[in-house]
Amino acid sequence: MKILIIEDEANIAQVIRLYLEQANFTVLTASDGAAGLELHAREHPDLVVLDLMLPVMDGMEVCRRIRAWANTPILMLTARQGEEDRIAGLELGADDYLVKPFSPREVVSRVKAILRRTSRVDALHSSETDATPAETAGVHQSSHLMGATFTPTLSKDNHALDSRTSDKARNGNFVEEIRYGGLHINIPARRVDVKGQPVTLTAKEFNLLTALASAPGRVFTRETLLEKVWGYSFLGDGRTVDVHIGTLRKKLEAAGGTDTPHYIRTVWGLGYKFDPEEQ
Repeated sequence: MKILIIEDEANIAQVIRLYLEQANFTVLTASDGAAGLELHAREHPDLVVLDLMLPVMDGMEVCRRIRAWANTPILMLTARQGEEDRIAGLELGADDYLVKPFSPREVVSRVKAILRRTSRVDALHSSETDATPAETAGVHQSSHLMGATFTPTLSKDNHALDSRTSDKARNGNFVEEIRYGGLHINIPARRVDVKGQPVTLTAKEFNLLTALASAPGRVFTRETLLEKVWGYSFLGDGRTVDVHIGTLRKKLEAAGGTDTPHYIRTVWGLGYKFDPEEQ
């Protein structure tokens, strides 16, 4: 697979390149944003490793322009410690980020994890596109999102599980919708509404919300969420989860109003859980 590195620090670019080539990737490099965009348009890489601070055109603008025409996975590199920069990059469409200094081995691990995840999603979408309607229904019944098994539809006035949906859950089948109060998650359409208002979420935010809402009351550690949503084993940065949780809460509250519960609670020292009792 082909990786494009857009990094103006030659030493860093060279080290990353060597490690990726040792992992059997084909590697292209560009030292500024404009050259990186040209390479991307010409070579169509499978993933971009993108530095935030670049000459000619910064990493944010490069990310924005790539997202305007392609869904190429982007791993953003930054020397900035501020949360605002990480949030801005993720909201523009970056799939993940690493803060400098970092281990080149971790770069390779993150690249592999992102590619594994995106290849699984592409394969699922391809099978659904090529299948007949009956076959597609079968795919929905047995699918899982990033390893998360979905629980039955919930409603605010009914905490008990519908008997038919309970049978589906026991059989490991796919549940298409999750409802609680004003929150409605349509899983096949990847659509979220709060009090009838649509919420625009990134792919990671949607997967994170669905993983949590599928198991109300269960505490997920950051490591577990990294594995389910990002595909990492032990090399992920827990701050990635924190940033996504923060933006997810803000978007849900903004759609429904300040008095709207987002249901995502922090369990100090452990992680996060979806709490149906939050008011």
